[in-house]
Amino acid sequence: MKALFLRNLRVYFRDRAAVFFSLLSVLLIIMLYALFLGDSWLNSDIFAGRPGARWLMDSWLMAGLLSVVSVTATMGAYGTMVDDRARKIIKDFYSSPLSRPALTGGYILGAYVIGLIMSLFTMALGVAYVALRGGAVPGLGVLLRTLGVIALSALANTSMVLFLISFLRSQNAFGTASTLIGTLLGFLTGIYMPLGQLPQAVQGVIKFVPTAHAAALLRQVLMEEPTRTVFAGAPPTANGWFREFSGTTLTLFGHTFTALEHVLVLAGTFAVFSALSMLSLSRKRT
Repeated sequence: MKALFLRNLRVYFRDRAAVFFSLLSVLLIIMLYALFLGDSWLNSDIFAGRPGARWLMDSWLMAGLLSVVSVTATMGAYGTMVDDRARKIIKDFYSSPLSRPALTGGYILGAYVIGLIMSLFTMALGVAYVALRGGAVPGLGVLLRTLGVIALSALANTSMVLFLISFLRSQNAFGTASTLIGTLLGFLTGIYMPLGQLPQAVQGVIKFVPTAHAAALLRQVLMEEPTRTVFAGAPPTANGWFREFSGTTLTLFGHTFTALEHVLVLAGTFAVFSALSMLSLSRKRT
């Protein structure tokens, strides 16, 4: 399994197109934020004359990017699995002494590690971006908590994407699915349009999406300090409204999710979709 895992890493990072498209959604989000979203937020009445507003919104953007990239990166990593099926390379692996569970494990481990690597790369870029625009570099405690959320989010996304991949048998189908998911992620995480600007029905649907919980948890960690700075002296209702509007907190059926509940949603997502993926893969013949 180790040899297959290392091989999948080499195949992914050798394919520059796969790496680029894994980051494409991230690049689009940054462009939209720089051209449209950033100024519209900073010029709003709620931030008028308040110090740290740019730092707060850059931290909000950074959290959204981290929630997106672990999905697109794991999706790109599983492209190797789809390609091996399409080109019948996987039959050579089946004829080897490697068991099928170990074979699947090599693909899963490769996708998870690639998701972590790309997320850490994005986090480094995000920290640099925030610092260059006048914000403070997150402290060690914030960075460690962010790494913990990234690791859990990557696990959940690895299992969800594997379940989807188990139904794809060609590169055309994989490419279409990748494009669709990459397009939807910005809306599902409330980046293209803040959660509070969406219709109530759409907000309700998004709150059932695990990626939205990962984004909310990352925002709570990364935006904690700048939120205190921006809303110092402001009425608590203003802070509460902004957290709900920006997707930092999620409320469903009158209940506001706690940080622990977000963690449980992601852990449950990993468990459920791992079981569904194994069931789906065990029923298919290559």
